[in-house]
Amino acid sequence: MDADTCKRELVIEIPAEVVRRETETVTGQYRRVARIPGFRPGKAPVALVRRHFRENIRDEILQSLVPKYFEDTVKGQKISVIGRPRFADLKFEDDQPLTFKASFEVLPEFELGNYKGLEIAETPAAVTEEDLDQAVKGLQEQAAIFEPVEDRGAEDGDEVLVHYQALSGADGEGVPPKETQEATIRLGDSGTVPAFSENLRGTKAGDKREFDVHYPADYPHPTLTGKTVRYAVEVLSVKKKVVPPADDELAKSVSEFQTLDELRAKLREDLTQRKKRQAEAESKRKLLEQLIDAHPFPVPVVLVEAELDKKMEKVLNQLFVQGVDPRALNVDWGKIREDARAEAEREARASLILEKIAEAEKISVSEEELDDWIRRLASETHEAPAAMKTRLTQEGRLDTLKSTRRAQKALDFIYQNAKIQREGQPTTSAAEG
Repeated sequence: MDADTCKRELVIEIPAEVVRRETETVTGQYRRVARIPGFRPGKAPVALVRRHFRENIRDEILQSLVPKYFEDTVKGQKISVIGRPRFADLKFEDDQPLTFKASFEVLPEFELGNYKGLEIAETPAAVTEEDLDQAVKGLQEQAAIFEPVEDRGAEDGDEVLVHYQALSGADGEGVPPKETQEATIRLGDSGTVPAFSENLRGTKAGDKREFDVHYPADYPHPTLTGKTVRYAVEVLSVKKKVVPPADDELAKSVSEFQTLDELRAKLREDLTQRKKRQAEAESKRKLLEQLIDAHPFPVPVVLVEAELDKKMEKVLNQLFVQGVDPRALNVDWGKIREDARAEAEREARASLILEKIAEAEKISVSEEELDDWIRRLASETHEAPAAMKTRLTQEGRLDTLKSTRRAQKALDFIYQNAKIQREGQPTTSAAEG
C-alpha cells in the first residue's frame, strides 16, 4: 500500500477446496464435449481429459475464480476500486490454494475543506459605448454587400474571384499540377496567405499573374505544409465591400426594431447578459482553483489518463474538422500528452472535489433536467434529442453526462454561496447580487 498514491495491492488466497470443486466442474464440461481418439464424447476418463485439456481448463478456472474472489474481497473490505485491476504472481498447483496479487487504484479518501463563503473579486458586467459601437459595427459588416469594381485595381478588403492552377514546386519538390480551379480571395484578410494578397493587389478583371507561394510549417493542410508552390492565376472579377451606415435603415434590415436607438438598447441588454455570464464563468474558475489548491490529496492515475484521453480526442477532432489528417503531421503526440498531464491531474482532482460536495449537499440531477440538457446540446449539434439520448445510452456516456451536469450544479452552489467583491459595491453573495 502506498500512502502517497491511490495504488493498492492485495494478496488473495482461494481455498483449495473451492479450487478443487471448480476444477471438477470445468473438467466435467470439457469431458461432455471432448473429442479424444478412442473415446466417444462424455466417455473419456476424467484424468485423461484433465491432462489433454490442462491449459484450457486452467485458464477457465482462473477466469472464473480470480475476478470473483477479488470482487468479494474488496466488497468485504469496503474498498472503492476505480479502473481495472491487474493480477500477477499467480500460484496454481494441484490440491493447493490458489493465490494471486491484485494491483489496483482506489478513490482517494479526503476531508472536505471549507467550500462555502469563499472570497472572490468579480469584474462588474459594465457595457461601454465603445462596446455598443463595436456590436453595431459587427452588424454593419454582416449586412455588407460586394459590388463590382471597374475604375481601379484590387485593394485590401476587396474580394477577387480567380482561376488558379498549381504549376510546380518552385523549391524543387514535386507538386503535382492541378486542374484549373476557381476561388474567391479576400485581399489582406487574416485567413488569406500573404503571397496571394501581395501579388493580386492592383489587378483588374482579365489580368494574369504567375508567382510563388511559400506555405509555413504550421499550415493546416499537410500536402502544402512547408512547401513553395508556383501558381498561374487569372483574375475574373474584383468586388469591393460596401458597408451600410449605422442608421435606422440598418436597424430595420438586421432586426425587428425600427430605429437605431432601439437596436442599441437591445444590444446593451444582450451584451450585459453576456458579460455577466463571462464574469460568472471566470469567478467559478477561480473558485475551483481555490478548492483544488486547498485539497492536495493523491489522484488516481486512471482518472488522469481519462482526462488526457479526452484532451487528445478534442485536439484530434478539431484537426479532422479542419480537414487535417493528424497522422500526416510531424508532431510528437507523446510529448503533447505529457505536457498536458499536470492540467489533467488538476481537472481530475476538481471532479472528485465537486462530486464530494454534491454528495454533502445532496445535489442530484433529475431525468427531466437531464432531458432538458440533452435538448440544448442537441440543438447545438442539429441532432434530434431522442436520437442523441439513444446514442449516448448505447455508447455508455449517459451516466457521464449526468455526472458532468451534477458537477456543474455543485460549482453553481459554490458560486451562489461565495463572498463576491464587485468594484464599487459592498461584498455580497452571488445569490444576493
